[in-house]
Amino acid sequence: MIHNPELATAPSTALIAAANAAARAIPPLFPLASSVAVNPYLGQSGDSLAMTAARLGRIAGTPVTQPRAWYLARITDGRITDADLEAALAASPDADRPADLAALKAAAKGPVALQKAVPSVADLSSGASGIDWPALVNDRISAWAAGYFDNGQALWTTVPGTSAFTSWRSFAIHDLTPEIAGLTGFAAFVTASPATANEALAWATARLGLPDGALDTAFHAALMSLGGWGQYARYQLWQAELAGGNDSAVTDLLAIRLIWDAALLAQYQDAIGAGWAAAVSAHAHPLRPSSAQVVDAILQEATERAAQRDIAAAFATKGGPLRQTRPALQAAFCIDVRSEVFRRALEGVDPGIQTIGFAGFFGVFVEHRPFASDVPEARLPVLLNPTVTSCAIPPHAGAEEVARIAARSKRAWGRFKLAAVSSFAFVEATGPIYVYKLVRDGLGLGPSNLPHDPAPQLSPSLDTKQKLASAETVLRAMSMTDGFARIVLLAGHGANVTNNPHASALHCGACGGYSGEVNARLLATLLNDPEVRKGLPERGITIPDDTLFLAGLHDTTTDGVLVYADDHPSTGHAKDVADLKRWLAAAGLIARGERALRLPRASGANDIAERARNWAEVRPEWGLAGCRAFVAAPRNRTTAQNLGGRAFLHSYDWRQDKGFGVLELILTAPVVVASWISLQYYGSTVSPTAFGGGNKLLHNVTGGIGVVEGNGGLLRAGLPWQSVHDGADLVHEPLRLSVIVEAPQAAINDILARHDGVRALFDNRWLHLFTLDDAGLIQGRYVGGLKWEPIGDAAQTKAA
Repeated sequence: MIHNPELATAPSTALIAAANAAARAIPPLFPLASSVAVNPYLGQSGDSLAMTAARLGRIAGTPVTQPRAWYLARITDGRITDADLEAALAASPDADRPADLAALKAAAKGPVALQKAVPSVADLSSGASGIDWPALVNDRISAWAAGYFDNGQALWTTVPGTSAFTSWRSFAIHDLTPEIAGLTGFAAFVTASPATANEALAWATARLGLPDGALDTAFHAALMSLGGWGQYARYQLWQAELAGGNDSAVTDLLAIRLIWDAALLAQYQDAIGAGWAAAVSAHAHPLRPSSAQVVDAILQEATERAAQRDIAAAFATKGGPLRQTRPALQAAFCIDVRSEVFRRALEGVDPGIQTIGFAGFFGVFVEHRPFASDVPEARLPVLLNPTVTSCAIPPHAGAEEVARIAARSKRAWGRFKLAAVSSFAFVEATGPIYVYKLVRDGLGLGPSNLPHDPAPQLSPSLDTKQKLASAETVLRAMSMTDGFARIVLLAGHGANVTNNPHASALHCGACGGYSGEVNARLLATLLNDPEVRKGLPERGITIPDDTLFLAGLHDTTTDGVLVYADDHPSTGHAKDVADLKRWLAAAGLIARGERALRLPRASGANDIAERARNWAEVRPEWGLAGCRAFVAAPRNRTTAQNLGGRAFLHSYDWRQDKGFGVLELILTAPVVVASWISLQYYGSTVSPTAFGGGNKLLHNVTGGIGVVEGNGGLLRAGLPWQSVHDGADLVHEPLRLSVIVEAPQAAINDILARHDGVRALFDNRWLHLFTLDDAGLIQGRYVGGLKWEPIGDAAQTKAA
């Protein structure tokens, strides 16, 4: 069906379905205050890598793999072996794959050109007129969007309460810039368009002559062209759907972008009509990866299989023995790869120390209101909804009111500094007052930004039955049902950096982009509760009377750990707490020394703390760069290995997991969050233009929600280039995550069969899945369709 512009503008079912599909084909962009890693290929999880390459090549001209030279260098130096290439070739699902190894190698060495995107009307109009229409369209949409989506930064904002389309239409009717640039009668064109978004979408689609068969990639391309603005609107839809509602901002943006193209087509029809007809035909053509894209996907698979050989070799090293005596300390850390370095260092400080890996929100699905604030923070995975609420306990009567007055005064002063008139006089009159602060901060002598709010409490509180159920669930999920130490540390994590708009991206992803101390403090309070201690033995868990749970915050930038010992003062544990702090300090020194080896311009452990306070430092830490594996197994499987801060480590003992409920939680929550992290780093590396955050040196915060490069343009999503590159070479090797689980394959299959979204990630190899045997060796590889192939000794046994 071709939409006729003379017909009624009522949208068809196919058009609405295509618009909704396009909205979900782009990833959400979370705001800077609670930024979390997002899988940029979230909308393509049902496709293979090669098919995704075909789609993104058509709509944006962006690759999904590294340049050929990158793979050829690894083949030449032996990092990728013939066995890796043969295995990757055999695993390829594409019919157009090379016939054999020799053909694959020949194809890999052949010339390859990056696929060009199907041009938009704006692209074609630019070629016909010499006017950079794509840049102007993006500029005018950005000028409106920065005000409409503003999250408290702007002094002047658009009228609140209106839909995105209604707001833009009012803006565009009065915006003279397009006509000054050469788009005659644009305001009148917008005025003539329907007043509702869906009708305007149908109206613009009809004028563009887009048939139903072209809508899929044409709509996707239109939203991709809006960069972070489309993705932020997708975030609003994500949040609305999580709460059981809906939001139209992203499809409103689609209508807005197509109206621009319809206006340009009306003006340049004679010059670009044939070119646009060819573009429409290209969009209507079924997607199919080219032979070059198939080869690229095979080379990427081979690279990952080479890395998996290294991982398998690490597991071939015998792990540590199971602990038989009471630990001197148990310390539970987030599964974040940065914790692997610190955990290894802490275990090396004293042989009596046992560490545990668990998702950093510690099973507390909380919406928290910070001290003296009414702004709620969802401190849990963004895939889930909160089940409890909490607030900070004022240390004394009147403390919160004093803090609120101070906060209001600070905001008022900030507004005064930025106001249109007062800002000019402000600099002249008060500039000298800021000399001390400028010198202090310039020399990195400013105060630490580690959070130290009063202790949080659940509000409303849980009854005894709820507390017992929560405590049991969390302890079993952590595989902690016996053998408790006198001190059990629950360490969340956060990053202590300055002058960094992306600071929340360095915090805990499992805590929704916030630091993890609130969740840790709430759980410590729950597990120290006398009612909980009294009731747990009836549920098969006995915590010794002398066990004290304490919360801490691991600063991943400096590798210091703040212990919230005052939350639960205990004179009987004074020596234990002193030992804890001494061990943490020693481990921090070791961890800083190891991390300094990877950081540019860091000569040793003493340089690390200075980087956190340096407001000119673009690489205070590497975050999760280098992540390549997720391990769910008992800790003794990995204690003998130095995993280099590249593995998510989740403690899990399937023998204690009756019904495999904990395994299901791991595969559907922490693994998915880890996949988002891994694939964001992957996308920001292989497609920095489309899925990267650009250059930190050029960033300006816009709307309080994201950054632009320079003084305008599209919102940039993804990781800044400095987060994956050290200035000379990549520090993140783009690999899809390898998930390694010690559990029966039948149990895993049962879970995958019930969770189509998770299964799609493994079936289409956005994630690789392996199992360990009872000896801790990699036993099997998941090959899709709920089937497995044996590896190593298991393969030899099967062959015999």
